[in-house]
Amino acid sequence: MKQLVENRKITEKWRGIEKRLTDARELLDLAVEDNSLLPGVQRDVDQAASYLEQMEFELAFSGKYDDRNAILSIHAGAGGTESQDWADMLLRMFLRWGEKQGYKTEILDISPGEEAGLKSVVVSLAGDYAYGHLKSEHGVHRLVRLSPFNADHARHTSFALVEVIPEAQTNVDVTILPEDIKIEVFRSSGPGGQHMQKSSTAVRITHNPTGIVAASQSERSQLQNKSIAMKILEARLFEKELERRAEEKARLKGKRIEAGWGNQIRSYVLHPYKMVKDHRTEFQSGNPESVLAGNLDDFITAYLRSGAGSEND
Repeated sequence: MKQLVENRKITEKWRGIEKRLTDARELLDLAVEDNSLLPGVQRDVDQAASYLEQMEFELAFSGKYDDRNAILSIHAGAGGTESQDWADMLLRMFLRWGEKQGYKTEILDISPGEEAGLKSVVVSLAGDYAYGHLKSEHGVHRLVRLSPFNADHARHTSFALVEVIPEAQTNVDVTILPEDIKIEVFRSSGPGGQHMQKSSTAVRITHNPTGIVAASQSERSQLQNKSIAMKILEARLFEKELERRAEEKARLKGKRIEAGWGNQIRSYVLHPYKMVKDHRTEFQSGNPESVLAGNLDDFITAYLRSGAGSEND
C-alpha cells in the first residue's frame, strides 16, 4: 500500500506537468491572434520547466531505501573533550536541519562526555526521504578551531564519525527470534531525575548470533526503552545485511572499496579562516556558522547531483 501511494504521487506529478503543457499549447494557439495572452503562456511553460527540474533532482532518490526514515549515529573520535564537544555540535546541527525539513526527530540513546559534549548518540529522523537526504552525511567529519578547553586557545583538530542507516521494517527486512536475544535492565547513567537514577529503566539488548548490542536509557519507562533498543537493533541488523550484500557485490566485481575512519568527507574550519568544504564534491561554503546552524541543503544537493550516493541495488 505504501508503494502504491508513492507511485500515485509520482504519476500525479507527471500528469500535472502534462496538463500545464497542454494548456500552454492551447493558449499559444489563441495568442496568435491576441498577444496579451503570451505572458500566460510563458508563465505555464516556466512553471512546467521548474517542475521538471525538481523531478530531475528527485531521480537522485533512486536508492531502494531512500524513502525511509533514518537512524543517525554520531561517535566522538580520539581526543577526549574536544572531540566529544564536536560530536555535540554535530548533533545540534542535524537536529536543527531535521526541524527545518519538518522531520520528527528523537534522541534514542545518548552517552554524555565526562566534562562536556557526548561520546555517542543515536537519533531517529522520520519523514519523507529522510535516509535519501542523510546518506550524504555518512562518514568522518573534521573540525578545525581554536580550542575553548585549554588556556592557550591553540588550534585543534577534532574528528567525529557519523553513521546513517535506513530504518528497518520489522518482519520484512529482518526477523529477530526471541531465543536469539538477551535483554538486560540497568539504571540510567544520564540525566532525567531521581526516578531514572534509582529505577532500572535502561535496557540493553544483545543479539547473540551476531554479538550486536543496542541500548536505550533516554525514557523513564523500561517498556519504552525496550521498544527503542529493539528499533536500534533492527536497524543495525539491517545494516549488517546490507553490508553483506555490498561485500558480495564487490567480490563479484573483483574489487572492494573501504571507507576508513581517517578519510574525512567534510572539513569545518573556524580558524585561521572560515570555510566548510566537502571533499567528495568540492562544494564549499564560507559561512560555517550557518552550516552548523542546520543549513545543510546545499551540501546535500551537491552530493546527490554528483551521483556519489547512487545505489545500484
